[in-house]
Amino acid sequence: MCLNCTELRILEQKNEQRKPAGGPEAVRLVVFDFDGTLGDTRRNIVLTMQETLRRLGLPFVGDEDCAATIGLPLPECFRQVVPSCDDALADLCTETYRKVFKENLAVLTPALFPGVRETLAALDARGVRMTVATSRSSASLHHFLRDMQIDGFIGYALGMDDVAACKPAPDAVLKTLQDLGFAPEEALVVGDMPVDIRMGRSAGVRTCGVTYGNGSREALLASGADFLVDTLPELLRLIPFPLD
Repeated sequence: MCLNCTELRILEQKNEQRKPAGGPEAVRLVVFDFDGTLGDTRRNIVLTMQETLRRLGLPFVGDEDCAATIGLPLPECFRQVVPSCDDALADLCTETYRKVFKENLAVLTPALFPGVRETLAALDARGVRMTVATSRSSASLHHFLRDMQIDGFIGYALGMDDVAACKPAPDAVLKTLQDLGFAPEEALVVGDMPVDIRMGRSAGVRTCGVTYGNGSREALLASGADFLVDTLPELLRLIPFPLD
C-alpha cells in the first residue's frame, strides 16, 4: 500500500476526528507489542523463516514478504508466504522454525530499540502499568523479557498460547483489562503492525503506532491508529500520563 501526502493527511484527519473520549490524560495502562515495538527481532525472524523454507525444500521468500507477516501466529505466517499451505505443512513449518530460531539465537542476539528501556523506566516512575501482548509463544516472550532485562517493568505478559484467538482479535487486550481491573478508556495499545492497531480498536482501546518497526506509516494510519510516534520516547511527550 502506497499513499500520497494528501491521502495520508486525510487519514490523519479522520483518525483525529474519531479519537475516543476521555483525553490522553486518562492513560494508566499501556499494552505493548513486542516484536518490532520493544525488541528489534526482524533480522532473526526473517532469516529464520528463510532457513525454515530452505530446509523443507520450499520456495525462497524475500525479506519484505517475510517481514510483512510479523505479528501473526507462526502457522498463519507460513500460510501467507507458501502457496497452498495446508494445516499439516503449516505445523511442520512452525516446528522447524522454532528449532531454527533457537539455533540462530547463538549468533543473532536481538536487542531493544533505542530509548525503550528509558521510556519504560519513565512510565514506571509515573505509576503507569505496562504489559505485553504478542503472537509469539509465552515461553519465548518471557525469555526475551528476562534476557533484555525489562521483565522488572513488565509485570503481566500474554503470548499466543495464553488466549483463545490471537491478533487481530481483541482477546489479549480484553483479558489484560479484565485481569488487571482497568477500563478500556484507561488503556493504550502500542504496536508496529496493523494487527496491533486492529486488536486495540476491537477492544475499544486507543492505539499508537510506532513507525520504526515492521509496519509502514501509511498502513498504521489506514488501520486507524489514534497516534503515531517515530521513536518510543516520543510517547512520553505525546501523551501526558498521570503521576498518580
